[in-house]
Amino acid sequence: MNRRMLLKLSLSTLAIFANYSVAKDQASGFPFQLSKDEWKEKLTPFEFAVLREEATERAFTSPLNDNSKVGIYHCKGCDQKLYLSKYKYDSGTGWPSFYKEIEGAVSTRRDRKFFMLRIECHCSNCGSHLGHIFDDGPEPTGKRHCINGISLVFRKA
Repeated sequence: MNRRMLLKLSLSTLAIFANYSVAKDQASGFPFQLSKDEWKEKLTPFEFAVLREEATERAFTSPLNDNSKVGIYHCKGCDQKLYLSKYKYDSGTGWPSFYKEIEGAVSTRRDRKFFMLRIECHCSNCGSHLGHIFDDGPEPTGKRHCINGISLVFRKA
């Protein structure tokens, strides 16, 4: 390995960590606020990892993936309404998937972790990490909101 390759590798690594730490700080601009300790008290350790630290649950582990009842999916962090059950579909990916959110309920930003560009989605009220949005969903939007079930609470209509 020559010096140029080592420098490129070092700069790439720094960029990843810089992006990661910036993502953590961006949750401070949301209307619903809790301190880190309050979030840890409110959520289980795994819920905290997903909602506040942008971890991902394993595919096919959420009971909400197979849920077909009529109702509304809420944010586990602040209880904001996020998705109507009529927007849900079986994407075959192992995560609850929706082609559309309730208007204004979800905010997005670019996620450049793992050397790829994805669109990350968060609750627009508390900033809790929900999952990612992809361009391979059904009509009418063509979007697939691939959501961690642990980020959601389902309430029957």
